[in-house]
Amino acid sequence: MRVTEIRARRKQLSALYLDGEYAVSIDTKTLLEQRVDVGSELDDEDLRELISLSDENRAKEKALRLISYRSHSKKELTDKIRRTATDEAAQKAADRMEELGLVNDEDFARRYAEQLLTVKHMSKRAAAMELQRKGIDRDMIEETLGEIEVDPREQIAEFLSKKYKNLDDEKIKRRAIAALRRLGYGWEDIRGALDEIAEGEL
Repeated sequence: MRVTEIRARRKQLSALYLDGEYAVSIDTKTLLEQRVDVGSELDDEDLRELISLSDENRAKEKALRLISYRSHSKKELTDKIRRTATDEAAQKAADRMEELGLVNDEDFARRYAEQLLTVKHMSKRAAAMELQRKGIDRDMIEETLGEIEVDPREQIAEFLSKKYKNLDDEKIKRRAIAALRRLGYGWEDIRGALDEIAEGEL
């Protein structure tokens, strides 16, 4: 098969025409790196290799874009890349980001746990579930949360002071309790915090 035309497309892709017919869109960087130009001869194996390399390049570019916005766990990054790339390319891209130190689950877990506990005022139980959803393994979750000291009743009080001012109103109080339940707090801590707030101790 002979490359008869290469036509630039959006998102750094180029349309590859073989023997006068459109064949596939390939990452432009891959074409340049592999020195594919009009007149190049390609067989089926060459084309498969080009497609694979293109997919890997695009996956790496997407990984870099994603982590430039915010930190990600390795699983989270892999899952996002997988939406527009093959499983293999997504895994390779995530592995490469980890090798470069741009993805670090331990660092991500520590930062994210701090945010969940101190900014979103989640309970440790709810934070553990959220970290697990991001692909952090259980041992790392347990170790990370164990290093962060928080008083659940103080967390509850801080959350209530920001979101629910008038706890004397029974309707507001019920909504507050429901919100605290969603944040993973048990009834004992909720009741204890409400009692201490009522008594002016929190």
